[in-house]
This record gives sequence, C-alpha cells and structure tokens, in this order.
Amino acid sequence: MNKDLKPKKEAVALSYDQAHLDAPRVAAKGKGLVADHILEKAKENGIPIQEDASLVEILGKLNINEQIPEDLYQAVAEVFAFIYKAEKELERRM
Repeated sequence: MNKDLKPKKEAVALSYDQAHLDAPRVAAKGKGLVADHILEKAKENGIPIQEDASLVEILGKLNINEQIPEDLYQAVAEVFAFIYKAEKELERRM
C-alpha cells in the first residue's frame, strides 16, 4: 500500500426535529468530494461542525434517513450539545 495515499475525508450530517422524530437521523453522508460538499454547505449555512472520526465512521454505516441506534444516543447528544453551545456563543457575539 502506498503511504502517500491519504484516507478520503468522510462526513455525516444529522438532523433532528424533536416534534416529529424520536431520535436524530442521518440527513446526508459521503466521502471525498461529497464530504467536502457536505462540509461546505454546513459552513455556508452557519452550521457548526464537530470532528469525531470514530463517530463518523459508525454513523457512515447507516443509511440516509435512518434513525441513529440507541447505543449512539449519548455520543450524538454530546454533538448536539456542542452545536447548541456554539450557536449560543455565536448569538452572544452578534
């Protein structure tokens, strides 16, 4: 294997609507250029990005619109807490 080859970037976007969903769902996922596009759209829309390679690897195995499994609730709750905190910090700066 060539050591110069870097693994492709991977991204997973989650969505959660507490009024309509029991748990967060995978809204988008992809590797390489698709991952770049997901991250670009998140930045364009002011959506905070959290990097967690091991969580992305696990979530990447789920299908689009698939609800996250219960054993990932804690890890995903931490991501949403990070996003909530980042949004509050951004609001305070404005």
